[in-house]
Amino acid sequence: MIVTDLDHIDHQVLMTPSLRKAFDFLRGRDIHALPDGRVDIDGDRVFALVQRYETVWTEAPKFECHRKYIDVQFIASGEEIIGWATSETMKIAEDYDEKKDICFGTVAAAKWTSVHLHAGQLMVLWPEDAHAPKLATGEPSSVMKIVVKVAV
Repeated sequence: MIVTDLDHIDHQVLMTPSLRKAFDFLRGRDIHALPDGRVDIDGDRVFALVQRYETVWTEAPKFECHRKYIDVQFIASGEEIIGWATSETMKIAEDYDEKKDICFGTVAAAKWTSVHLHAGQLMVLWPEDAHAPKLATGEPSSVMKIVVKVAV
């Protein structure tokens, strides 16, 4: 897992061609004008999911992890907390869905880390990184996020 801002990511991640496409996409357009939904970048190898939502506060966040894709979770506007833990610490609550590349579970409160992200910051999550997105930093607030999915 890496947490940084878009201006510094080039120095912190070993760039594969697919990761380069992901970061170029985030830099190369007026991302705030994108409608919600999927944006193809390189077919199923690299694509973006544009999301607008209200963050939520919970004592028991719902964690997720993936097997086929790296998540680049970029906060375009607003702020949120993303819970992070290793996938080994996640107790599976919903079995892995191969078609959607996701499984859900819980992580004991003492076993996860709270990561506070602001607009312009991102988190890169590999398959071994369980994460709980959309968490409020206090009161619920509006967020625009772009999750770029990069095939491993």
